[in-house]
Amino acid sequence: HGKGSAVRLGIRHSRGRIVAIQDADLEYDPLDLLAVIAPIQSGETRVVYGSRYLDGRQDPSLLHRMINGLLTGLSNAMTGQRLTDMETCHKAFEGDLIRSIPIRECRFGFEPEITGKLAAREIAIQEVPTGYRSRSYQEGKKITWRDGLSALLCLWRYRKSGRAAFHL
Repeated sequence: HGKGSAVRLGIRHSRGRIVAIQDADLEYDPLDLLAVIAPIQSGETRVVYGSRYLDGRQDPSLLHRMINGLLTGLSNAMTGQRLTDMETCHKAFEGDLIRSIPIRECRFGFEPEITGKLAAREIAIQEVPTGYRSRSYQEGKKITWRDGLSALLCLWRYRKSGRAAFHL
């Protein structure tokens, strides 16, 4: 059933002190996970997202940058987080923390869901730069406008409820 289902299964079977997530399509370099997990290893933070937009890096697709910017901005407004790349596919968590959070989404809704659920627990997310090599749809990229619409619905569903105001 997609990415969210695979992530849920992987988390459920994980046993490590740190759980790292990377999409299987290799748009992200697996070696960059070392930088993503480092702040957790050092005890600096509990959650790290790799950002394609730190250090002047960016997705070569203007459309993807614009949609990601919109989704990340809305996510920040609804959760109180201050991210540059909520939709990143490089994420790392303290193992016990991620295993304690029930995940519902089956496809690409994992990103807004986990971001909202972390915000509801008042857990800050640290970002580090990560590399990115975009694939074309001819090369097998699967995300579509429907996934963008689903992400918008997930942002609303998993916004930091109760205490959260919609900050713009």
